[in-house]
Amino acid sequence: MTPRIEALKQYFVLDKAHHAVRVPAPGAEGAPYRDAALPAHRRSALRLKAALEAETPVIFPEERIVATRTRPALPGIFTEEEWRGIESRHFIHERGYVSNLSPDYERILQEGLIAQRARLQNGEYGDSVRMTIDAVLDFARRYREEALRQGQTDIAARLERVPAYGARTFPEALQSLRILHYAMWCEGEYHNTLGRFDQYMYPYFQRDRESGALAPEEALEWLEEFFLSLNRDSDLYPGMQQGDNGQSMVLGGTARGGGEGFNPLSEACLAASRELGVIDPKINLRVNRDTPLSTYLLGTRLTRRGLGFPQYENDDVVIPGLIGLGYAPEDAQNYVVAACWEFIIPGKGADIPNIGALPFASIVNRVLRETLPSASGMEEILAAVRAEIFAEARRMASAIRDIYMIPAPYLSLFFENCVERSRDISLGCVYNNFGFHGTGLATAVDSLAAVEQAVFAEGLSPQELLRAMDADFAGADALRYHLANECPKFGDDDGRADRFASILLADFADALRGLTNERGGCFRPGTGSAMYYISHAEALGATADGRRAETPLPANYAPSLGVKLRGPVSLIRSFTKPDLARVINGGPLTIEFSDTAMKDEDSLMKVAALVREFILRGGHQLQLNTLNRALLLDAQAHPENHKNLIVRVWGWSGYFVELDKCYQDHILRRGELTL
Repeated sequence: MTPRIEALKQYFVLDKAHHAVRVPAPGAEGAPYRDAALPAHRRSALRLKAALEAETPVIFPEERIVATRTRPALPGIFTEEEWRGIESRHFIHERGYVSNLSPDYERILQEGLIAQRARLQNGEYGDSVRMTIDAVLDFARRYREEALRQGQTDIAARLERVPAYGARTFPEALQSLRILHYAMWCEGEYHNTLGRFDQYMYPYFQRDRESGALAPEEALEWLEEFFLSLNRDSDLYPGMQQGDNGQSMVLGGTARGGGEGFNPLSEACLAASRELGVIDPKINLRVNRDTPLSTYLLGTRLTRRGLGFPQYENDDVVIPGLIGLGYAPEDAQNYVVAACWEFIIPGKGADIPNIGALPFASIVNRVLRETLPSASGMEEILAAVRAEIFAEARRMASAIRDIYMIPAPYLSLFFENCVERSRDISLGCVYNNFGFHGTGLATAVDSLAAVEQAVFAEGLSPQELLRAMDADFAGADALRYHLANECPKFGDDDGRADRFASILLADFADALRGLTNERGGCFRPGTGSAMYYISHAEALGATADGRRAETPLPANYAPSLGVKLRGPVSLIRSFTKPDLARVINGGPLTIEFSDTAMKDEDSLMKVAALVREFILRGGHQLQLNTLNRALLLDAQAHPENHKNLIVRVWGWSGYFVELDKCYQDHILRRGELTL
């Protein structure tokens, strides 16, 4: 890391000194975008224009990639009364904004914004899109003027070119991308991913390297500054928590047209993230059966940094899984990862991959309480569970009707045929599928395995088990110990438990097969949890695996909290037995390592080999985290001493001391494995 980058990191990330330029934005009262006579797309365009006009161009010492938020607030385009009326008539996903998409940055970087004017249709909607283009161009113009005023002629020269016209160099492309990405947040959209960054940015990187315009160390310095720019305003896009802002990036994988996509820029991105140690961008690494161990080793070196990424995606499972859901082969091959782990298609997908979650643990718990006293065996119980999964899946699907999303005319520029047809991205695109997570799978599996052994093999009375569960195992310590520690567990390579995971996930996939949403898309099952691992646990009593009432569920596709497993090899063997191509909404196997597990080259190689083994066994996604329990406890007690301590929460990384205590406590409870 050069002294200039060190200074920028200190200024923007550690000291947050740039917050001094932030001022409150004007309120929405009297704002033209609140005019009830205007269609929503016009309101959205007017607000983006107002938001960008309100920004004060600031160029900080040492920076070369500009655009910093000075007006944090973004008032809504509707009055509170109007929004209540919309909510009363429609299904509203999260905040109502289009989110969790992957724009087609490649085309706009190549062509520039002025070229997009020719694609616009005449009429009201085209005028709204044109207004957003003009607003972004004017924003860039004012930054250029400020650069000239400060004598920053290099910055001014780049801004004279981009984003108005196509980028020609790597620095121009980075500056253009910064402004294009920035403006989406100002329109109201969030969880805007950076997609396959190393694929669409590589031509600029390669050209400058081969021509001698950028030496390797210069190219890395530009890349690191761009990464820092993503962290500059990330506190304004908190999602569920600070850090949950969706600024993910995909590296490597199968290139369009075939061949290996991992290239020198991919490697530079891993190096930049490792050097900087910041939460954005969240790195995803696409791999396959032919990926060399050296690539996994590069990923493992980044894992050791303690950022909670890279997350691995297996092309050999994901691509066929997406094709099986109806995605065209060329689009499936070009998949990216959304804010957390969900698979989406850049420039074509208007999927909502996180619209709800099926509660595996609650379903199994309910079925056991209703059927166990009279059940003749496990097959009867499994049949009842399957029926409940089908019923719950259909209930969830039928509840999503008349969905409404706030129009996004600027974002629509980045999606196929939206502006050409005067059809806003909020109304859909090529792909319009909805995704359901599946939470508490390990708890459900372990509960079924415990019943099979304790009740049907060992003769425990069903009534005794249910009474103990009703009492939250008060006075039944021995029974609870047996259920929690001596019965088969998912993650221990024990077929008695593992088979239930395959059954439950297959039931989930079967339940959603053939169902269509109101936009003509399918419903995608997945193994992720999102925040539901907290909320679903709060309403769940004691379970048959010895878990006490309200104890949190595991995050994502992971073993139950507190389970004593034989080790990581057994863990991946268990978690790769189901047919994961059928639950391809996403959701990684999440493994927590002690930070001492990667202390030297030999242990790094072992971890890299473990990741490769997961991929070769048919795993779909893998997330490795490093933890130090003593350090986390000290950070909880003395947050002022650990402001830059980063942890993986579920599908995103954040600063530990800024998390709500429930998330901190969950991280502390996750088991640390050793090699």
